Amino acid sequence: MHRQLPDYLRPGLKVVFVGINPGEWAARLGHYYANPRNIFWDCVFESHLTSIRLEPEDDWRVLEFGLGLTDRVKRWTKSANELRANDFRHGAEELHSRLEGQWPRLLAFNGNRGLKWTLGYEPSFGPQRERFGESEVFVLPSTSGRNGSLTRAAKLRYFRRLAKWVNHYVR
Repeated sequence: MHRQLPDYLRPGLKVVFVGINPGEWAARLGHYYANPRNIFWDCVFESHLTSIRLEPEDDWRVLEFGLGLTDRVKRWTKSANELRANDFRHGAEELHSRLEGQWPRLLAFNGNRGLKWTLGYEPSFGPQRERFGESEVFVLPSTSGRNGSLTRAAKLRYFRRLAKWVNHYVR
């Protein structure tokens, strides 16, 4: 059985992580970043965004740390390659609606895939000039095991850069 993942959002969050869309593992198990090859939870802990190591089944606990979780496109696919421009355009509108009234200080997009349909340009990793709604934007490299373009260490460096930004600017 495949499930749509719930949003973990509320007013006053420091960072909301925005995934591309749920993969098959996440949709089957009902938890964000559930594929054992995805290093998201390792990066969140090792960058000190959380003080404890969370597992996919603990995804709801991100709220305890002032963090949130959602996706640009809510429907699951076996691969993000199955998504089309229209999915991202529609997903950006839905994301804006989901965040209305509870904008975090920062949106951290996990992967830049399809962000040209959200931000209007193809971003590089790191902080962005434009905002999305009322939130500042930071783009992380995808933590998916399918993303072999950067090493684990390089991906972790971006999470540490994000954590440094959060610790310096967000109280």
